[in-house]
Amino acid sequence: MTRDISRAPWLLALLATLLVMTVLFALDTGATAVHLHDLWQPATDVTGQAAQLVLRDIRAPRIVMACLTGAALAIAGTIMQGLFRNPLADPGLAGVSSAAALATACIIVLGGSGSWVSWLGRWAIPCAGIVGSFTGMGLLYLFATRGGVTSMTAMLLAGVAFGAFSGALTGVLIFRANDAALRDLTFWTMGSFSGATWGGIGLLLPFLLVAGGLAAYLAAPLNAMLLNEHNAHLMGYPVERIKSLSMLAVACATGPAVSLVGAIGFVGVVVPHLVRLVAGPDHRIVLPASAMLGAILLTGADTMARTLASPAEVPVGIVTALLGTPAFVWLLARSHRTGIA
Repeated sequence: MTRDISRAPWLLALLATLLVMTVLFALDTGATAVHLHDLWQPATDVTGQAAQLVLRDIRAPRIVMACLTGAALAIAGTIMQGLFRNPLADPGLAGVSSAAALATACIIVLGGSGSWVSWLGRWAIPCAGIVGSFTGMGLLYLFATRGGVTSMTAMLLAGVAFGAFSGALTGVLIFRANDAALRDLTFWTMGSFSGATWGGIGLLLPFLLVAGGLAAYLAAPLNAMLLNEHNAHLMGYPVERIKSLSMLAVACATGPAVSLVGAIGFVGVVVPHLVRLVAGPDHRIVLPASAMLGAILLTGADTMARTLASPAEVPVGIVTALLGTPAFVWLLARSHRTGIA
């Protein structure tokens, strides 16, 4: 651990620098010919007014949302991999994403006017996704817990089954959806930051702060659990509490993010593993480094998504899948060679 800690300041400083550079590049890049230096134009000038509008109300919210979502998914993936002691674990294994997708599909396909859906307005879909994700996580946790002891194997298997069942129900809803609902649902499942607003960021931020606080608390216990639960218990850590808090952190990080921007894959599984290749297994380093690298990669992916086919926009989930699939296959091949999985 000493060697890993000595690397931490340099790694975190490098990632922080890359994050700032990525954000500035994303702010300066877009389909509209508006750049950061245009902000120096007088507010009464047409160019200055356009710069204020585009940068403040369009690009800035989606960049902040991309940073927060990337950090959230990376934190969730790190916790899942530490909890299951498997570098290929993913937040989707906990059933959070599939439950959020099912709840969202219900609102898009079945929700109508004159109900609480109409009262919530544009917040109906993210609120339903958040409720669905936490409900799915709670049911999964209750199923895997017997006599006060949570079986991670049972949770993993139940999560896979729950995800398949939720996917089947979502498929039924897609089958009966009309053209408008089908288009909205399809676009949501591919992920996009095009609808990002400062209000959505305000909805996501409290959940992410809770997840970040729990992650900081869980760093040392997750290090102890890298060996096995018995050793962690002998070291004085409340193993069952660590499990429940870990799953709560995963739900807080993944559910709201997925509900707001849609399903985005590979960030949670690839980012923590890449960080471990450089920094080692110490979660005191891996968690903050993964959060920054996740923010960098997803901000970069969103920049590609809105510029590759400009003025049209490619769903960011497609970009992360195209970039993440080769990385994921490489991780699988490396795990097979080294006997990790």
